Amino acid sequence: MTNGIQAGRRETHGYPIDKWSSEFSTPVPLGFVALTAAAITPGDVVLEPSAGTGLLAILAEISGGRLILNELADTRADLLSSLFPALSATRFDAAQIHDHLDSESVPSVVLMNPPFSVMANVTGKVQDAAFRHIASALARLAPGGRLVTITGAGFGPDMPAWREAFIGLQQRGTVVFSAAINGSVYARHGTTFPTRLTVIDKVPAADPSLFPASLGMAPDVATLLGWIADHVPPRLSVDLPKPPSPTQPSAARSVRGYLAWANAAPAMRKPTFAPAAIELAYEIIDAVPPNAARLSDAIYEEYDLQSIRIPGAVPHPTKLVQSAAMASVAPPRPTYRPKLPADIRGRLSDAQLETVIYAGEAHSDHLAESWTVDETFDTVNAATDGAHDAVRFRRGFMLGDGTGAGKGRQSAGIILDNWLRGHRKAVWISKSDKLIEDAQRDWSALGQERLLVTPLSRFAQGKPITLSEGILFTTYATLRSDDRGEKVSRVRQIVDWLGRDFDGVIIFDESHAMQNAGGGKGERGDVEASQQGRAGLRLQHALPDARVVYVSATGATTVHNSPMRNGSASGVARTFRLLPAPNSSKRLRPGASRPWKSWHAICAPAASIPRGHSPMTASNTNWSSIN
Repeated sequence: MTNGIQAGRRETHGYPIDKWSSEFSTPVPLGFVALTAAAITPGDVVLEPSAGTGLLAILAEISGGRLILNELADTRADLLSSLFPALSATRFDAAQIHDHLDSESVPSVVLMNPPFSVMANVTGKVQDAAFRHIASALARLAPGGRLVTITGAGFGPDMPAWREAFIGLQQRGTVVFSAAINGSVYARHGTTFPTRLTVIDKVPAADPSLFPASLGMAPDVATLLGWIADHVPPRLSVDLPKPPSPTQPSAARSVRGYLAWANAAPAMRKPTFAPAAIELAYEIIDAVPPNAARLSDAIYEEYDLQSIRIPGAVPHPTKLVQSAAMASVAPPRPTYRPKLPADIRGRLSDAQLETVIYAGEAHSDHLAESWTVDETFDTVNAATDGAHDAVRFRRGFMLGDGTGAGKGRQSAGIILDNWLRGHRKAVWISKSDKLIEDAQRDWSALGQERLLVTPLSRFAQGKPITLSEGILFTTYATLRSDDRGEKVSRVRQIVDWLGRDFDGVIIFDESHAMQNAGGGKGERGDVEASQQGRAGLRLQHALPDARVVYVSATGATTVHNSPMRNGSASGVARTFRLLPAPNSSKRLRPGASRPWKSWHAICAPAASIPRGHSPMTASNTNWSSIN
């Protein structure tokens, strides 16, 4: 038997009842122990993120708690709905429960038994599955609330493999109790895998590196119950938000009572499935005409928004500058209005919000010409009149800001704008797999669930990507993996997941890693196209409607350092369609400070295209003022 065990999930003769075949229901004695540790009162709101068929939910209701139930698997969710007909149980992936629940669903208690090593729509074991579930549920829990979870015995703060994860978790909550119990408690449920009960109160730990002393492994439920009585502290006070209606019908104790409750409170059965969002309001202003007299003799001028003002937006925490040449060129007046959370002005600076606006402006149109793409995604030709397979490429956006401007948050803001418009799939490509932590941090900084950023490495090459939504993170090195026998390439694997009509966001972070995508001339003759560059172009060729964002502080030191080929539509130069200019590469001198500004000044007037975001430089950025 595998080691995933799920609360409240009934089976027949110890076998799971549906496709999530590694999950087993919680024994009643262990459920009673968890209930004791939770100390639920009639005033509590209890969330069970993976409620199964309701065993723990029943115990919580008996204690007087008002329930918030969620279950992803269809069979168990149907059974749950039959048991609690008056409740609108949601069917989200519990590993992302905080991101999905509506803003009014705030529990004072979380009672959970997450899968130990199984993730929805992911093939194979996921070692941090339980941690993902717990972290998301803890984020949803009200301050001062209590989370009680049943996990595998090996998942604990005293285990070296998990110590750092729990230290990070204690930035938001304090582990007040954790003890393992012998697997014999599950013997009648089809497995003897040892488990653990952990109690977390949502208050930051005074010292995140300190944890309760280990009590070892309890041989039976009675011993564990005694440990809880001796070592689990009393509950903290919790201030819950007011319920959406002035009065709430009391919980009924029969099916007839439940049906009456359902008829009395129909509004309670309509959860919100998307975070609240508004169109970002900004004002168009008249840019000051270029005037050499107002420019200083310095190479750089202080940066400020020139064509728009965003009421309520905070200034960037440190000074931003742009070249004197760029300061003399007025940016266009945008019309695009991003759709973002209401609190976004406190999370992104005015300069960063300007990036989201201009990215949306660029993505709002397509290039004029039509093209055909072959099955290898390598060859792009001008389409003949009436070609049935002709495509038009959407314009892209180049983000060339310097270090300190917050390109990660700007990228996350562009994705979030599209996410709230219904584009619930995105791809984020960077140079190193370790940079996924930066991407998750930047996504979380905008108030979103960090674990929605999922590594492609969780899906073996050749296997389908089964995520229903999310931000797929991968590296250029992984992207260039070609077909291996029956295993399709990584590019085609991603395309199959997104669909050829995909119109969401692709972030090419550190896009200069795709340099020399089209080959070129060197001092010793022709230079072969780079594998990473070709892989990046294949992905763009295959998804002509994608909203592409190139991100690089050094991407324009030379034309060949860009993922776009100079003057070549087959290179998908979708941010700036550079007109043929034989000597343009000589104008961009290697080593020039932020030469992208000069590149834009050279190419934009000739190509008659919208301007990208003005590149910036900054140092010693203090992000404490932008939460």
